[in-house]
Order: sequence, then C-alpha cells, then structure tokens
Amino acid sequence: MDNPGTGRILRPMAPDSDILIVGGGLNGPALALALARAGMTVTVIDTLPAATRELPDFDGRGYALALGSTRLLDHIGIWDRVAPNSQPMLEIKVTDGRAGEGPAPWMLHFDHAEIEEGPMGHLVEDRHLRLALLEAMEGEPRITQIDADTVVAQQTAPDQAAVTLTSGRTVTGRVLVGCDGRASGTARRAGIRRTGWDYGQTAIVCAVAHDKPHGGIAHQFFMPNGPLAILPLPGNRASVVWSEETARAERIMALEAEGFLGALRPAFGSFLGEIALAGKRFSYPLRLTLANAFVGDRLALVGDAAHGVHPIAGQGLNAGLRDIAALAEVLTDARARGEDIASPQVLARYQQWRRFDTATLALATDTFNRLFSNDNSLLRGVRDIGMGAVNAIPGLRRGIIREAAGLTGDLPRSMRG
Repeated sequence: MDNPGTGRILRPMAPDSDILIVGGGLNGPALALALARAGMTVTVIDTLPAATRELPDFDGRGYALALGSTRLLDHIGIWDRVAPNSQPMLEIKVTDGRAGEGPAPWMLHFDHAEIEEGPMGHLVEDRHLRLALLEAMEGEPRITQIDADTVVAQQTAPDQAAVTLTSGRTVTGRVLVGCDGRASGTARRAGIRRTGWDYGQTAIVCAVAHDKPHGGIAHQFFMPNGPLAILPLPGNRASVVWSEETARAERIMALEAEGFLGALRPAFGSFLGEIALAGKRFSYPLRLTLANAFVGDRLALVGDAAHGVHPIAGQGLNAGLRDIAALAEVLTDARARGEDIASPQVLARYQQWRRFDTATLALATDTFNRLFSNDNSLLRGVRDIGMGAVNAIPGLRRGIIREAAGLTGDLPRSMRG
C-alpha cells in the first residue's frame, strides 16, 4: 500500500457496504436513510459516542426547514417523528435599522397564504431532529453505525474506497461520502482545496422564552454589524441567530446571563414582551467556504463539507438536504441502470446538479450580507426603497416566497412532494 493518506489499495476485497459516510451529525444520517430506503447498504462513522449524540438536552439551536426539506424528511420516514415538535413558519418579516432605534419604515413581508402548498417551512429544534434521525437509523438493518472512532486515513482502489480508523479498524465501501463539516478531513485527505473568506463576524446562537405569542412569524432584522434572526419555536419561545462583529461577539459571549440579555434586548426589541434565556449559548465564526470540487475518486462531499454560507437566510441545512436528495437520486438511478455508482461519470452528475445552485446561494448570501451589514446612509436609503418596491409587487414577492420554501429550481424527486 502507498502513503495511507493518498495511496491506492492493490488487493481487491468485497466492500463492507455500498456507501461509507463520514460524519454523523444531521446530513450523514439523513443521507444514510435516503440510500437505505433505495436498497443500499451504508456505514456511518462518527467521532462522538452514541450516548453523547443521543442526549435530549435543549441547547437553543433550531433550523428553519423549508417546505422542500420537510418533504425529504417525510420521504426518508422521519417527518412524522419531528412534526409534533415543530413550529410552522407562517410569515417572514424583513426589516432594516439600528439596535435600540427600531426598524426603518420600509420592510419585506412574506405570507404563506400567497402560495398554495401551505407553510413556507417549519422550525425544528436540533434535539428533536437529531434524535429522530438516530432512532430511524437504529431501526434500519441496512445501516451500520460506528461511533467513538475517527477516520485518520483514506485510500481508493479500482473497486472500492477504504478508511482507517483510530482504533486500527479498516472499513470499505464502493463510494466514500464526506459529511464531516467545513473542516472536512475527507475533502482534505482527497486533496480537495477550498475557496472562501472570513466575514469578520461571529454568529451568536441561543433560544429565548418570551411573554407574548409569536404567531409563527420569523423576523430578520438587518443592523450595521450584522443581521439578527428571530425564529419562532413551539410555545412562547424563539431561536435567535445574532451576527455581530467578532470582537464584540466575544465580549457579549463572556457576559453572565443577565448581562447577555441586556446586550440582546436593544436589538431584539420589545414586541414579544420580556425575554429570558432558554438553553445554552453558542458562537460560530462566520466564513464563506466552498470546496473547489464536490466529487473525487470514489468520493462525494455533502453539506458543509461541500459549502458553508452565511446564515443570513437560514439556508445552510436546507442546502445540505438538497445535496442529499440529489446524490441519493443520482446513485439510485445509476444503480437501476446497472452503472457503477462510483464511476466518475455518475458522480459528475451530482456535482453538475449541485455546484451551480450552491455557488448561486453563496453569492446571494454574501451580497446581502455586504449590502446590509453597514451603516452607509446612501446604501441604507437604496435598500429600504428596494425592500418597499419588492413588497409592492405581488408576483415578485410570491416568487421569493416560493424560493424561501425550497420549491424552485431543479428539485430532486424526493423534494417535489
């Protein structure tokens, strides 16, 4: 065998599974279930122990799942487990302004009643989505889980891919899929470089309880230092994604609970009454990062391993779920035609399908962040007038609602409903 990071296995062996997935967060299990549903065998490898991944603690993180994403979750058999703990997203209000001064008079208002399909999406807490995925995997005989072990090397051969774990174990499959995040070791070991830049911003994520009902309305408030998203959760609770300049975000995160709330309240406002923390606080440095290739030799990248965008539109997980639906469809159709699912021609179909869409998303979120995360009076006037104009054109507004609901573009079958 050559160098363990890049070499090739010379001795042919029957693979352990059709698909090896590195990463057991959200994307990895969702992909495993989609592929198992199509009759493929899958091995999922994660560095965390199973007991840690199954902890039911509420930690404040929530996801705005577009309607297309909930259709995929229904397709893989977990939406019924998640739906009772979800909050329908009925409206989105987008405003511009400064903390403590209230929003500018112009705003964007999107109402789910303007489309026929129902709510634009649902808000789901990480704990419910994660547990539903893990429970579904445990009940699927085609899925093998390896926990508390880390991939340290990967190799390819003409008929399989293999990974070596810290335990010394070697696991093989026909295709290796990296679902291991923005610092993807799978991509790095395959020699896939990344393009991107730092925003100088950090996202503070938490949940709050509030006095008044939210009405299923999601709010996006653009401020000079970065946007604040207030996403409705079941009950009188909301998930907060607050983007701030990194130095200030670090100071805010260092505050005790009451000091933290004191910093948050001017931006959050009083429209939901008094607020209190409901769970832990997290912070994430914000970067744009795109893998220069989504595929390699018997390899594909999914989710943050392929692309990481600004959370300004809450599309990170939705983009990853589109990757999953597209890759599962490409591999399933290739297998039905008798093709080698790991051939360069097959994997290229996945890359061609998803690369342009994710590049467009990255450009859009980057542009919006640069346009709104400043206090330039000229730009402020232009963007406020622009929001007012968009809000006054029903056809354009409806198109944006359908885009937010994940109903536009070349959708995989599992996301069409």
